[in-house]
Amino acid sequence: MKKKVVVAFSGGLDTSFTVMYLAKEKGYEVYAACANTGGFSPEQLKQNEENAYKLGATKYVTIDVTEEYYDKSLKYMIFGNVLRNGTYPVSVSSERIFQALAIARYANEIGADAIAHGSTGAGNDQIRFDMTFLVLAPNVEIITLTRDMTLTREYEINYLKENGFEADFTKLKYSYNVGLWGTSICGGEILDSKQGLPECAYLKQVEKTGTEELRIEFVKGEIHAVNGEVFDDKIKAIQKVEEIGAPYGIGRDMHVGDTIIGIKGRVGFEAAAPMLIIGAHKFLEKYTLSKWQQYWKDQVANWYGMFLHESQYLEPVMRDIEAMLQESQRNVNGTVILELRPHSFSTVGVDSKDDLVKTKFGEYGEVQKGWTSEDAKGFIKVTSTPLRVYYSNHKEEQL
Repeated sequence: MKKKVVVAFSGGLDTSFTVMYLAKEKGYEVYAACANTGGFSPEQLKQNEENAYKLGATKYVTIDVTEEYYDKSLKYMIFGNVLRNGTYPVSVSSERIFQALAIARYANEIGADAIAHGSTGAGNDQIRFDMTFLVLAPNVEIITLTRDMTLTREYEINYLKENGFEADFTKLKYSYNVGLWGTSICGGEILDSKQGLPECAYLKQVEKTGTEELRIEFVKGEIHAVNGEVFDDKIKAIQKVEEIGAPYGIGRDMHVGDTIIGIKGRVGFEAAAPMLIIGAHKFLEKYTLSKWQQYWKDQVANWYGMFLHESQYLEPVMRDIEAMLQESQRNVNGTVILELRPHSFSTVGVDSKDDLVKTKFGEYGEVQKGWTSEDAKGFIKVTSTPLRVYYSNHKEEQL
């Protein structure tokens, strides 16, 4: 009997080569599985299916994990206002985890002997795939032809052509990873630290001018409505925000960070929806959370984003962090008003029943209602006590 191998199939050059090579040269029964986290259009998925069979796959499947990706990751990244290094919305990193989870489950379901993916030996994705497979499919062999054979694009393209598969895999200046939570851009000027990306490098061009108001409503921290339109489907809500914000060129930036394997990495991205949603959500929390809720939530959220990036999603502490993030959102309710303009946006205000700025105790910088002037003077005196004690004993250190 032929051995079964599940290939994590994106339709790109590396995974196309992997399907054909394992079927033709190694005699595997190849199951091409495309795990969709929201980055593939129906047309692309149809083309993937057609190509998989042309390449020699025994079976092709699309595994849609977009809802799972939102419920088990994106939701918590919004709760935590997660931006890696304060910049990047952890898009590709988190997608790969859920693609790997889906592929591992499918491999177990069909009793596969092996799982193959197209990662190279120089990036983060090899770690995200391999670690997930080692944990969830421990008895399944992992095959990585691109990494193990040190393949070049020219070799792969020539091999496919020689075996009757024609596709346009010409080396482009930029490579893109399109997903629900943003598009990453690699190559071109990104390889030169002194340069930024030109307008033509972005997939979504700036088409809108002037300003526009955007209202995003949250209920318990989750996006509920966009400009008054209620969305039960949170995926569609995210897509709606992207539709509104992307034509302004909002959410473009460059991320520089440390890879899991220890080298520095640089990537461009465009992510209108993540930046607008996180910006609005964080602004609403300033009105609705206590000082210490915000502080401690920021601490654990930073770890959550880092662990996602570092391929530690399966670490049990992640479930504990999610529980805290979820509980922190019980009073994060209200509508945030944003003003959009080309390449940027600003927060205008919020309308929330849980607004802590509205209080009977006083208005900041105006007049106190919850305490007397004598109370204020006593509070200040007591608060200054540790400093007065220290400097009374260390007069030489007084500034």
